[in-house]
Amino acid sequence: MPGLTLGDTLPNLEVETTHGKIKLHDYVNNSYTIIFSHPGDFTPVCTTELGMMAAYADKFAQRGVKLLGLSCDDVNSHNEWIKDIEAFNNGHKVTYPIAADPKKNIIKQLNMVDPDDTQSPSRALHIVGPDKKIKLSFLYPASTGRNMDEVVRALDSLLKASKHKIATPANWKPGEPVVIAPSVSNDEAKEMFPQGFDTADLPSKKEYLRFTVV
Repeated sequence: MPGLTLGDTLPNLEVETTHGKIKLHDYVNNSYTIIFSHPGDFTPVCTTELGMMAAYADKFAQRGVKLLGLSCDDVNSHNEWIKDIEAFNNGHKVTYPIAADPKKNIIKQLNMVDPDDTQSPSRALHIVGPDKKIKLSFLYPASTGRNMDEVVRALDSLLKASKHKIATPANWKPGEPVVIAPSVSNDEAKEMFPQGFDTADLPSKKEYLRFTVV
């Protein structure tokens, strides 16, 4: 994606939200934060997505992660829309703020514009770290709703990698083995991972695929 992308610092914008004015860096503070954009209020896929974010709010809170929605309408519209979101999603309360962007200025600064229609927002999602940098981004077209389980899975991968010198393999799920970073020697791995690790026996005989559980 052009513009704001992985490793970039989140711009410290002041935004109007359903919880009042906030500055993005103050909101993130020392937490991981998920910022997710939507094309507009009272739209079908967005209503289901914000409802699922509300349903998953406890999962994110357990991980110490904050949520911030963004939609290209004003706060009054957001507050009315929230009633529909909560009613459709079995009463799960929208406890996170939703930022207003009726002039579509914020989505441009946060790189949440649909590449196929630069006047419209995409279904973009940034995971921002405590250092205010973009750690992971999803970009979907307006026609495709997000998979919240994948958001949680990717978040869990980031959180583990922030604490250990590991990466998560394809199709990884929490509780499954992870791989030790190639920069870690076997001697270092024995110290870092006293629980031990298994090395895959590969035709190359290179010992780079090492699995452990953390």
